[in-house]
Amino acid sequence: MAKERVLIAVKTYPTLSKKYIELVCTAGFREDGSWVRIYPSPFRFLGDEQKYKKYQWIEIDLEKNPSDSRPESYRPINIDDIALGEVISTGHRRDWDERKRFILGNNKVFTNLQEVIDGAKNDEFSLAIFKPSEILEVTSEKVSDAWEASREDAAKEALKQGSLFADAPASNEKVMPKLPYKFSYRFRDDQGKLSKLMIEDWEIGQLYWGCLKKGGEEYAVQKVKEKYFDDFAKTKDLHLFLGTTYKFHKMGAPNPYVIIGTFHPPHDDQLSLL
Repeated sequence: MAKERVLIAVKTYPTLSKKYIELVCTAGFREDGSWVRIYPSPFRFLGDEQKYKKYQWIEIDLEKNPSDSRPESYRPINIDDIALGEVISTGHRRDWDERKRFILGNNKVFTNLQEVIDGAKNDEFSLAIFKPSEILEVTSEKVSDAWEASREDAAKEALKQGSLFADAPASNEKVMPKLPYKFSYRFRDDQGKLSKLMIEDWEIGQLYWGCLKKGGEEYAVQKVKEKYFDDFAKTKDLHLFLGTTYKFHKMGAPNPYVIIGTFHPPHDDQLSLL
């Protein structure tokens, strides 16, 4: 089977798995611009030669995931056989232009949240690009900093044995700590509908942990809000990558989506200055 070429655009914060230790929801775009979700993917346990970056082209063997009915969900046939390609960086205007042309030019950008929800309910799609009419704030909610005990115990036991995806035991790795906060965007769509969606991308976790080391918990929460609101929402052309969770898509929840990533190029007038 020929490998598919995928531009990685999404990596979510890891969750614990009784079977795979940790799982990261990875999503991106094929060469024709169509969405694809690569799941499961134990990103932290990949070898260095397989650890892909955001906005990096990869080549990977995929097959439809029979246990995941979401239209875009595919599983890797051999996770250890990922070939890494070029990265579309953001250092120059042409780089942002290339990302915008490929991602926004090949996909519908939704502005009505109910239309996105209906797409999931009808099993038409489970990944979407959404542009709010107005971002109101980034909220933070204190939650438990402990994983579910049964999942953590199973993950630690799996660590001793080595990841099912890896060639060698991963006994030197530790279980990824659980974020003690839920961060969400409150926003309005083009009909004025007010919504709140949790942000689950990889970067928000890394930003929190990095700032926690520098200045403590209150400082870390503030820095996350500054980055995602004062920077992304106020000064950038912010789009949200939305994805349904496996659990809530299957249950048919009223709104099965979370924010799995952000796309925040400079506004066009800013691009002209780069």
